[in-house]
Amino acid sequence: MKMKKVVVSGMIGNALEWYDYALYGHFAAIISVLYFPSESVYISMISTFGVFAAGFLMRPVGAIFFGFIGDRYGRKAALSLAILMMAIPTGCIGILPTYAQIGIWAPILLTIIRLLQGLSLGGEFSGAITFVAEHAPANKRGFAACSAIFSAAVGTLMGSLVAAGLSQMMSPEFFAVWGWRIPFVVGLMIGLVGMYIRTQLDESPHYEEAKAKGKLSKTPLRTAFKQYPVEMLQAVGIYLTVTVPFYVLVVFFNSFTSKILGYSVSDSLLMNSSAMLMLMATIPFSGYYCDKVGRKPILIAGAIGFAVFSYPIFLFLTTGGFWGALFAQVAFALLVGIFTGPIPAVLVEMFPTSIRYTGMSLAYNVSATVFGGTAPIVSTWLVKETGNKAIVAFYIMLCAVITLFTLYFFKDRYKAKLR
Repeated sequence: MKMKKVVVSGMIGNALEWYDYALYGHFAAIISVLYFPSESVYISMISTFGVFAAGFLMRPVGAIFFGFIGDRYGRKAALSLAILMMAIPTGCIGILPTYAQIGIWAPILLTIIRLLQGLSLGGEFSGAITFVAEHAPANKRGFAACSAIFSAAVGTLMGSLVAAGLSQMMSPEFFAVWGWRIPFVVGLMIGLVGMYIRTQLDESPHYEEAKAKGKLSKTPLRTAFKQYPVEMLQAVGIYLTVTVPFYVLVVFFNSFTSKILGYSVSDSLLMNSSAMLMLMATIPFSGYYCDKVGRKPILIAGAIGFAVFSYPIFLFLTTGGFWGALFAQVAFALLVGIFTGPIPAVLVEMFPTSIRYTGMSLAYNVSATVFGGTAPIVSTWLVKETGNKAIVAFYIMLCAVITLFTLYFFKDRYKAKLR
């Protein structure tokens, strides 16, 4: 019962935080018009995705900040603070004046808000993974830990469903001016609920044991770089094929299908919501079977899937009409789910308890910042410069090849106890 409480409570808090963070991606098409007006749709989109990428610049800083708190003062304290620091900036987006109202201050303030959100998420996701995995028995660690990334998909889907529902219920004019703001304001309130849930949890038993034995690191960042540089590089290379496809799916596809392929906002959100449902359905199965056969075989299969099927998927997306685009996004989400399921356990098993929060958080966030946060803007730039709407597939295939190379040197620790 205690394990179920940890998993469910962790999922609720993580889902709420990712709901807050992902709303920006769901409304990127509207935000690009209101805060970055331009005669070129590509320039508006690139500016909007540029601010999205800017939020990622703070994630390594958040990893260091929250990693230090989590490794020195406890996982629970770090996670409670992280969700509060996400909820408040999210609510601010809901009331932020537009470019037409306050001029250049609108995009400046929006950028500051995204930086604060990035700081929070820099400690949230890795903290949630660490917290759940450290409570789980060894033979169920993969399945339990994947609940963190499953809940991230749930939170993202919540944002997508809310956005799709409001766009259907309201007139396009009202939705574009006021309706899109409602989910951001609601995000503040549900974020506060998530913080309360976090404060009611018990601390990680692995952390408590390390603390009792005096084995906590006083300088977790220095220790991680000095003693675990290989693990950190491997984590960056492996997570590459999570973060790029994930943000292409969650952020890029919405604006790509509506502003470049010409589908309505509601149709685009419907496609993306269907894809998120597939992602949610796949992650638990992948997480479950990685406890049976190991992390490495599933990761290799997923990476090969991206290398082989990315281009056919993008051809369906760009030339197959509505049903082809829907099928393409669902198929792409299937690949993301297969590869992503084992990832939380892989990251946790790479590092010892004394510096786990800092080590995995920094490695994961560096990969997410350099590659994930830039994925929408790089994808948009590639389409603009080449005129090839399927060009993004080759970028994803390159990421998969790099990950396969990294996996060749990766040691699977799925049967071992946490260090």
